[in-house]
Amino acid sequence: MPSQQIQWFPGHMAKTRRLISENLKNVDIVIELLDARIPRSSKNPEIAALIQNKPILTLLNKSSLADEATTREWIDWYKNNGGYAIKIDCITGEGISGIGPAVRNILKDKLKRLEEKGLTGRKIKAMIVGIPNVGKSSLVNKLSGQKKAKVEDRPGVTLNKQWVATSQGFELLDMPGVLWPKFDDRITGENLASTGAIKDAILDTEELGMILAKRLLDIAPALLCSRYKLTYEEVCELDSWDLLCTIGKKRGFLISGGEINTERTALMLLDEFRAAKIGNISLEKPE
Repeated sequence: MPSQQIQWFPGHMAKTRRLISENLKNVDIVIELLDARIPRSSKNPEIAALIQNKPILTLLNKSSLADEATTREWIDWYKNNGGYAIKIDCITGEGISGIGPAVRNILKDKLKRLEEKGLTGRKIKAMIVGIPNVGKSSLVNKLSGQKKAKVEDRPGVTLNKQWVATSQGFELLDMPGVLWPKFDDRITGENLASTGAIKDAILDTEELGMILAKRLLDIAPALLCSRYKLTYEEVCELDSWDLLCTIGKKRGFLISGGEINTERTALMLLDEFRAAKIGNISLEKPE
């Protein structure tokens, strides 16, 4: 999956970057939403440069799909590197109530200064950023208690900024999903595609299925083998194509002449990984 195959829309991305830069002066803090399964790949490297010295709270979303121990490692990694991260899940609601307290904790010095000046009634203003399909619209709706943002299970739905009042004592500026126009790193592209951040039509499904099958065999062999009734001994030395075929055969995805339907197998594997039917699996660990 060469990086030049993964193209986005430079005009849309430039607009989002401009919106972030123009609106930073209007907010106290930036809330960055990442996918707990791929915190490194789902973090746009341009965000840090765009927000400069603005305080930032990192939310590791979809934590119910990720490996719990790995998510804890990521939270510790942020803490040890001068950051602040908490895990949340917009589907289960886990951690949502902790966002407001975390925001106030990060801003406690600023809030104290405002209090000393008698400015206690001023609402905290936060900007929420994140790549498409990381759950931003779902989080905005959870925080507002009503359907303010359009939610779809496909990337790139939010196209314009909007202010949203929350029940946790701060106002939220929702920005369009920002994703860089192309990836120089192949692994980043593969991780984003595997979790559904990139539209499936952009990539070859069978190739992605092969890549994911091999990654899962490396990262979580017991979970993969259990789900598809494999033994590690029969698959440990297979290449990615043969591994995908073996999974398809076990599932009975056969077409005329006994040939294995590898496209159907790849789609099934992607769907089951994304829904955590194989198990709670993180594709990235902290360095």
